[in-house]
Amino acid sequence: MNLELAFPLLAVGIVAAAAGALSLSRGSRDRRLGDLAAVDAGRPMTLVSSRHRLAGRPDAVRRRPDGTLVPVELKHRPLPRHGPFRSHEAQLAAYCLLVEEATGRPPPFGVLRYDDGEVAVPWGADARRRLLSLLAEVQAPYDGRADPAPAKCARCSWSPTCDASLAYGDADGRRSRRRT
Repeated sequence: MNLELAFPLLAVGIVAAAAGALSLSRGSRDRRLGDLAAVDAGRPMTLVSSRHRLAGRPDAVRRRPDGTLVPVELKHRPLPRHGPFRSHEAQLAAYCLLVEEATGRPPPFGVLRYDDGEVAVPWGADARRRLLSLLAEVQAPYDGRADPAPAKCARCSWSPTCDASLAYGDADGRRSRRRT
C-alpha cells in the first residue's frame, strides 16, 4: 500500500472510531433516561397549564421504564463552572411543572444537557415552591420599580416604547411619552 494513502486512511479511521464511541456513549446515556417520547425538532410536545398561566415546549421528553416523563433541555454551551444558571434551572422547573400538570405524575427530575455534560435537577416540593414563587413575582402587575440606567436605555431596542426608559421625560423631568 502506498504510504501517501495510508496516513489519510488511518486518520479517517481514527475519526470514525471516535465518532462511533461518542455516539455509543450518548446512546447509553439516553437509554438510562428512557425512550424518546417527544422532541422539539420532530415530534414536539407543547405543554400548557391554564391554572398556572404557563406554556412551554421542552427540547426533548423521555419516558422512563416506570412511565414517568422527564423533560430534557439542551443548552448549546459548556456547563458553567459553578453549575447551571438559575435561569436554566427555572426553565427546567417550569417544564417539570408542565409535565406534572399534563400527566398527573411528577417527574423525579429534569435534565439540563450541556455540550460537555449534563445535570439532573431534582423536582420536588422545594423546587415547586421556588418556581411558584417566581411565577407569582413575574405574573404580578408591574409596580413601577424600574431603575433604568442611561447606558442600557441607549442600547435597548425597547427604549422607544418603554414606559420606564430614560428616553422619556419633559423639560421638568416628568415622565411623558416621547413622540416619534
